[in-house]
Amino acid sequence: MKIKILTLFPNMFNGFLSESIIKRSIDNNIVEIELIDYRKYSNDKHNHVDDTPCGGGAGMVIKCDVLDRAIKDNRNEKSYVCLMTPQGRPYKEDIAIELSKKEELILICGHYEGFDERIRDYVDDEISIGDFVLTGGEIPAMAISDSVIRLLDDAITKESYEDDSFSYGLLEYPQYTRPIEYDGKVVPSVLLNGNHKLIREYRLKESLRKTLKRRPDLLENRSFTKEELKLLEEIKKEEE
Repeated sequence: MKIKILTLFPNMFNGFLSESIIKRSIDNNIVEIELIDYRKYSNDKHNHVDDTPCGGGAGMVIKCDVLDRAIKDNRNEKSYVCLMTPQGRPYKEDIAIELSKKEELILICGHYEGFDERIRDYVDDEISIGDFVLTGGEIPAMAISDSVIRLLDDAITKESYEDDSFSYGLLEYPQYTRPIEYDGKVVPSVLLNGNHKLIREYRLKESLRKTLKRRPDLLENRSFTKEELKLLEEIKKEEE
C-alpha cells in the first residue's frame, strides 16, 4: 500500500514515521508513505494557499485551485482521495478495514478555517475522527494511517488485532499479565487453567459486559448469537 499525505506541515509527521510499528512497516516495505507539501502548488509568488472567506468572517480558507492541482498531480487510477474534515463520516473500525484494502490512499490535511467548499467535488471521501475541531488535519491523517497500517498483512500478527475493541462490534475483553496478584487484586482463575473453551467464553462474556456498561449504543442494532444472548442473560442476573 502507498499513502500520500497532502499537508502544509510535513515536519509534524517526523516522530510518527520514525517509531514503532509504523517505522517497521515502512522498513519492511509493507507500506510506503509520501509527505507532500501542497504549498508548492500555489501560483502566488508568495506561495499563499489560503485567502479570506467570501462574504466576510474570521480566519482564512484553503484555496480550491491549489488543492485541485495537488490532487491531480498525485492521484492515479488506483488512488482513493480522502479529505480530513469534522464534517466527514465518523471514522470507525469498519472504515479502517475498508481503507486497508485500497492500493493507494491520498489523505488531505486542511488548516486554518477550512476548505473552499468546491474542493469536495475533487475527492472520493470525507472523514472525521470525532465530534471536535483540531487546528489541522495532520493528527487525523496520522490516526487513520496508523489504524489502516496495523491491518495490513505482516504489519502485526492477525491475532494482535482480531479481538480488538470494535473488531467484532464489541469492546475488547479485559487483559491481564503477571504478577498474578497485585495489591490484593488477582487475575481471574479461568485465565490460568489452560481450558481454551472456558477462556473464550469468559472473554466473550466480559466483552459483552464491558460494552453493555460503557457503550450500550454498540449493542442496539447488533444481531446476537444464541451464545451471546445466553451470556447477556447471565450478566443481567449477576448485575441485579
